[in-house]
Amino acid sequence: MLLGVACVFSMAQAQAQDSRIAIFDSQRVIRESVPAKAAEAKLKVEFSKRREELEGLAKKIKAMAEKLDKDAPVLPETDRIKRQREITELDQDFNRKQRIYNEDLNQRQNEEIASLVERAQRAIKQIAEAEKIDVVLQDVVYSNPRIDITDKVLKALSK
Repeated sequence: MLLGVACVFSMAQAQAQDSRIAIFDSQRVIRESVPAKAAEAKLKVEFSKRREELEGLAKKIKAMAEKLDKDAPVLPETDRIKRQREITELDQDFNRKQRIYNEDLNQRQNEEIASLVERAQRAIKQIAEAEKIDVVLQDVVYSNPRIDITDKVLKALSK
């Protein structure tokens, strides 16, 4: 029985020696690929108007607060309270809009990343099939650069 286990183990080891393994760096693909950069530019344009509105609202709140600080010593109590309330309401509105903006931006970023991951997986599969690679590992701690196919994936994605 021990001899049988040793034979199976040596056969598995011999087959493993014939196996080809490759790795790729998914974070590098997300940072450097042409589609990733295109998606980033697309999102920047898509959200620029809302970002500018938020920046304008923040400046308005800051200006109102500075004016209130400057005018507070000479303002009647009712006017000071009214201005403070206006600033508080605007600040709450700003925080709500900023939260919604961030949620929408995160959702769109996730959608774009999911699309990129899907394209990258197709490219990896094509490369693996063409080069007869048996296993492709993602984001390993260490690997020999000769088995890294990240550059090939980036090239395939740029087409």
